[in-house]
Amino acid sequence: MAKIVRFHETGPSSVLKFDMVDSPVPEKDEVLVHVLAMGLNRAEVLFRQGLYLEAPSLPSRIGYEASGIVKAVGSEVSEFREGDYVSTIPAFSMSKYGVCGEEALVPERALVKMPEFIKPDQAASVWMQYLTAYGALIDIGQLAAGQSVLITAASSSVGIAAIQIVKDVGARAIATTRQSAKKEALLKAGADLVIVTAEEEIVDSVNRFTEGSGVDIVFDAIAGPIVKDLAEATAYEGKIFLYGALSMDKTPFPFRAALSKGLNISGYTMMQIARDEDRLEWGKAHILSGLERGTLVPLVDRVFKFDQFQEAHDYMESNEQIGKIVVSIE
Repeated sequence: MAKIVRFHETGPSSVLKFDMVDSPVPEKDEVLVHVLAMGLNRAEVLFRQGLYLEAPSLPSRIGYEASGIVKAVGSEVSEFREGDYVSTIPAFSMSKYGVCGEEALVPERALVKMPEFIKPDQAASVWMQYLTAYGALIDIGQLAAGQSVLITAASSSVGIAAIQIVKDVGARAIATTRQSAKKEALLKAGADLVIVTAEEEIVDSVNRFTEGSGVDIVFDAIAGPIVKDLAEATAYEGKIFLYGALSMDKTPFPFRAALSKGLNISGYTMMQIARDEDRLEWGKAHILSGLERGTLVPLVDRVFKFDQFQEAHDYMESNEQIGKIVVSIE
């Protein structure tokens, strides 16, 4: 038997329950992992609330990211064996393969062997944030040294990962945050400029920093009315990636700016990378290289105990964190 996290109805964090279930037997292409730590993501909050891109099948498991030790493998699994130290890639349906619990069953393609120097809390904090940022900025955006990137809601784990990826290729990172209290932490994380949106105008700040040319890429987690300002702050033929919806307001299409500048404005999710075998392998190689070289370092904001799982979800919704929220089994 294993204790797992499930919800039997959508709603607030109180719907998250601990259920005891039989340990599953891996199918031919599946791997059973003894979980050491779990990384939380905004997607899981939306999933629990019934607002995510994927609808839960109740009662539903939850969770995209975990680190742990391989416990059993399916008959056709070739890359992993019992005892391997691994972490999960969000390349599956949470409703079927949610990883939050003492054990997690996942497809073989959604696992990566992790270097021993990366401890479980950080190993559970790698793939959602870095693959999300990598896919938009490197795979699709073709970011190059000397270019500028505007990263909104930059104190999130994906925001911090984006800053690190931007700096790793020699580009400039402009971060936004609503709270002045987070400014120093974002500068320490590598941002070249931090715009506190409660006190400063995005367009004016970007134009001063770029000497009027605007940013080459916008990596936006907010959407809503801010998209008009983001378009005004973008350079001619620049790219805007909308990967999140922290704003629940309608998102206007900035037609005038898009037309006059020839902007490329697109919706984006990490699944565009995770569903393609070649692109996923390139992304894994890029990120593992950065981890090995020490240019990509997962920032863990706070670690909760397993019995504090609801509290960890509440903390995620508070937006107080800088980096990743982790729940530890140990």
